[in-house]
Amino acid sequence: MSRLRWWLGGAALAGVLVLVAVFVLVIPGDEEPAERPGPPGTGPLTVVSLGDSTLSGEGAGDYTAATDGADGNWCHRSPHAMVHRLDLPGVTESVNLACSGAPSGHVALGDVAQYTEPSQAAQLRELLDTHRVAAVVVALGANDEPQFSRLISECFTSWFLDRGAPCSEEIKADWPSRLEAMVPKVESALGDVRTVLSEAGYSDDDYELVLQSYASPIGPDIPESLRNLDGCPFRTKDLTWVSGPGSASLSEALRTAADGADARFLDLSRAGRGHEACSGGDDPSSEWFTRFTVAWDDLDDEGRVSHALQESFHPNARGHAQVARCMSEFLATDDRAAACLEGADGNLHAAPSVRAAPDG
Repeated sequence: MSRLRWWLGGAALAGVLVLVAVFVLVIPGDEEPAERPGPPGTGPLTVVSLGDSTLSGEGAGDYTAATDGADGNWCHRSPHAMVHRLDLPGVTESVNLACSGAPSGHVALGDVAQYTEPSQAAQLRELLDTHRVAAVVVALGANDEPQFSRLISECFTSWFLDRGAPCSEEIKADWPSRLEAMVPKVESALGDVRTVLSEAGYSDDDYELVLQSYASPIGPDIPESLRNLDGCPFRTKDLTWVSGPGSASLSEALRTAADGADARFLDLSRAGRGHEACSGGDDPSSEWFTRFTVAWDDLDDEGRVSHALQESFHPNARGHAQVARCMSEFLATDDRAAACLEGADGNLHAAPSVRAAPDG
C-alpha cells in the first residue's frame, strides 16, 4: 500500500487510537506504542514542489505579484502550477517553492540565490515549522549542463539566421557528457531535501519524494504556416531530435539520479506528444505548451525587457492540469517509477514505466 494512504480513514484511526490509549491507562502491559500516523509536527498536511520553471508555473500565467519582477524576483509562480492541481487524499495545502531558471544548486542547501530567493531546501526547512509535508515533487536538471532552454534558443537562432547545419548536429556532440555531469548534481540536491526532512524528525516512510522529468514542448509535426515568429520558429530536423532522442536521454539520466537518491521517478518524456506548441494549427486549444510568446508591454520597461520571452515553450495551464492528473495517480500507487502517457480519453495517465530509447 502506498505510504500516502496512511491518511485514508484518518478519523476512524484517530478514534481507535483514543480507545487504545484509554485501554492502556487502565490495563498495564508491555505492548509496543502505536505507530505514528504519518509526518511529524503540526500544521496542515501539505504537498510541496521544488525545482525550476516546469513546476513554478512559467507559461501558465497569472503569476503572483511577488514573483513577477518585484525587486528582481522572476520566479514566475502561478496559481495554475501543477502542485496546486494535485488531488491527494487528506492533503489540504500545496506550497510552490520552485523558481524559473533554477539549477540543481538552488534546490540544494547552501548560500545560493535565484532571482533573489535563497536555497529552496532551506525554504522547505522553514516550512516544516508550520506544515506537515506528505510529498515533495521535484523537477530539476535541465538548467544544469544540459541547458535545455539554451538548446531551444540555439535552435531558434539556427532557424532565424538560416544557418547551414541544424543546431541539433552540434548539440549532439557533447550531449552525453552534459547529461553525465548533471546526474550527480541532481542526486545531491535530492539528498539535501532528504537531509532537511530527516533533521526535522521525518523518516523516509513519512513522505514521498518524486523526481519528474521533462516533456518536450515542441515537436516536428507542426504546420509550415506556424514555423515562424507567430508560432514555433524551428527546423523540422531539430525538433525531431529535441522531442525524440534529446528528451528521452535527458529523462533516462534523471531516472539514474532518482535511483541514486532513492526517490520515485515520473517519466514525462512522451507526455506532450500530440499536444506540443503549434500542434493544433489554427486552434491552439488542444495544446499543452505555450508557443513563441512575447510580453509586448515589457519591451517598453527597461527592468522587464530581458524577461519578455520568458514564457515561451513552457507548459500552459492545461498542461499543468494534465501532469497533475498523472502525478496524482502515480502517488496513489506503490510504483517506484511510471510514465505519463495519453489514454483513450485524451488525458494523461500514469502508465507502467518503460525506459525511453535514447537513440534514434
